[in-house]
Amino acid sequence: MKKRLKSFSFALKGIISAFSTEPNMKIHGIIALLVVIFGILFQISINEWLLCLLCFGLVFGLELINTSLENIVDFVSPEIHPTAGKIKDLAAGAVLISALFSASIGLIIFIPKIWEWLSRLIN
Repeated sequence: MKKRLKSFSFALKGIISAFSTEPNMKIHGIIALLVVIFGILFQISINEWLLCLLCFGLVFGLELINTSLENIVDFVSPEIHPTAGKIKDLAAGAVLISALFSASIGLIIFIPKIWEWLSRLIN
């Protein structure tokens, strides 16, 4: 049990490190916070919450993997090398794809709710 708790502390240390050093992690965090605020305001359904949580996990998880790969590549290949750059680009591309699809899901969830709110406001 003690070993398991220690492994959780290492994982938490990594997450805190990513949030404190990675600008993109901060951006994802701000966007997630805004989604939560708007989710509460617009009273999104349980299924919509589940989709949002899934998107948060996907984007944050891939951002952590991307950061890990960047650090590994920098450690193994401190000099500029085309293959090292390609590895970093591929990992960043994975984050970008997950973020774009997550944003699409967010738009599908929130645009009708914003439209309805605006319609009520105008009428």
